[in-house]
Amino acid sequence: MRNQGILKATNFVQELLKNKIPTGGTVIDGTMGNGNDTLFLYKQVGDSGKVYAFDLQVMALENTRRIFRENNVFIDNKPIQLILDGHENIGNYVKEAIDGAMFNLGYLPSGDKNIVTRPETTLQAIKSTLELLKKGGMMSLVLYYGHPGGIEEKNSILDYVGQLESKKYLVMECSYINHENNPPIILLIEKK
Repeated sequence: MRNQGILKATNFVQELLKNKIPTGGTVIDGTMGNGNDTLFLYKQVGDSGKVYAFDLQVMALENTRRIFRENNVFIDNKPIQLILDGHENIGNYVKEAIDGAMFNLGYLPSGDKNIVTRPETTLQAIKSTLELLKKGGMMSLVLYYGHPGGIEEKNSILDYVGQLESKKYLVMECSYINHENNPPIILLIEKK
């Protein structure tokens, strides 16, 4: 099998989460985007689990439906909810404890680059997700911040997660040190 580039941020996160998300688990994709993480999460939990995926853009839902069809997974009869709403509203939809969550922050690569994640809504999403996270569960945040407002979002997230109580959460930051132009930052948060 050919190397798929584990050091690409999204691949790295998926490799780490493979061992954390059980079959039959409940998970959140807080930024559906092109559907890659939503599909990954579904493959981890299977038909006995549940996937909640959020995005503000209709294009993201269409992209996600397409990637599922291309992988012969027909969403209509699966435990997958594609939700056209901002991730700050996770608490309005998800009521049960979750095993994991993924967020890729910034903008939809193939979409309108003026539609971006914002500090206030992202922090609300993080807080809601941490409350839902089971003991031993993990959430990932990949911070893409090379857009207007991205630095402010990055800084507010780093400040917030840096102050999480160490008795309750483990927080790890991973970043590229030889990459130019605002390299993505990976944050992993595990609930103790």
